[in-house]
Amino acid sequence: MSEVRETSGAGEITVKALFDLRETIAERLFEGAVYPWELLPKIHDFILELGPKLDPERYEKIGEDIWAAKSAVIAPTACLNGPLIIDEEAEIRHCAFVRGNAIVGKGAVVGNSTELKNVILFNKVQVPHYNYVGDSILGYRSHMGAGSITSNVKSDKTPVVVKGEGFRIETGLKKMGAMLGDFVEVGCNSVLNPGTVIGRHSNIYPTSCIRGVIPAEHIVKVPEGIVAKR
Repeated sequence: MSEVRETSGAGEITVKALFDLRETIAERLFEGAVYPWELLPKIHDFILELGPKLDPERYEKIGEDIWAAKSAVIAPTACLNGPLIIDEEAEIRHCAFVRGNAIVGKGAVVGNSTELKNVILFNKVQVPHYNYVGDSILGYRSHMGAGSITSNVKSDKTPVVVKGEGFRIETGLKKMGAMLGDFVEVGCNSVLNPGTVIGRHSNIYPTSCIRGVIPAEHIVKVPEGIVAKR
């Protein structure tokens, strides 16, 4: 359970503020959650519960605790570990590595040499080139440019704290990557440090090093800083 030390402004990083829950097969998992990182420890069990209930006309079990839509395109060189759900028309490309506890949304792209671990990718998410996405949730149509990654463990190995303007939230999690709201764009070769939260429709310039909370409708420019979209 998250511990909120200061609360002013924290409403911008709630589940409701970040995501359109109609755009994920995991919508029910989000019920009752205030902050999205609360769901990270629950992804494993949710997949094991949902997988056997999926419509056999549209989905099939293709491995141990792995369910994939029949319309999904999966490269034979991809390495897939369960628990895992791959939704309809998703694309898992050459040499993608899914370590488990992953939900890949409808029409999502997991690309060449991209690694996933304990994640929820909403529908139409793109992580298409050399990305690492761990202990993270990526909202509808969010996109990570080539080589951008989520760093999910602090260097001192202490629990992750989410810090924003006027608030500080102790997540209690040793591993937490990034929470990306719907339509977020992350530029190539950027690093999202542990506890990063990026609001809807915000853009991160290439080669950025991001930590903390980026509000919705903002642009992170290097070296200029964070500016509101016009």
